[in-house]
Amino acid sequence: MIAVRVPLKESSATWLTLFATTGTLICCALPIVLVTLGLGATVATLTSTFPFLITLSQHKIWVFTFSASMLSVSGWLIYRSGRSCPSDPELAALCDSVNNWNRRIYWTSVAIWSIGFFAAYIALPLRIWLESQ
Repeated sequence: MIAVRVPLKESSATWLTLFATTGTLICCALPIVLVTLGLGATVATLTSTFPFLITLSQHKIWVFTFSASMLSVSGWLIYRSGRSCPSDPELAALCDSVNNWNRRIYWTSVAIWSIGFFAAYIALPLRIWLESQ
């Protein structure tokens, strides 16, 4: 059995990016969606149970900036030029598998960030604009 060490910086960056972008959903998109669905009491319960949600929403610019920078770093690590896998067939197969998972996690993170950004910054102005038409 061959022990393969996956580069720590790439796998750690993708998981950290997923965690950071999920924070954008928790701080901004989830409360807006729940209130839109008429579940304001649920939001009140969530914020009293988890008071850090209020802090996150008060500093959403920093949350989105940090997660966008993490997405940028992670995207660069995944798609930079000069990356190659070993020539050994087993190691190459493992390297390809890890690269595929990193790409999946990355694009999931991009989708999560985009949903959070839309909910936090675009949904309300769009609704106001549509109602004024």
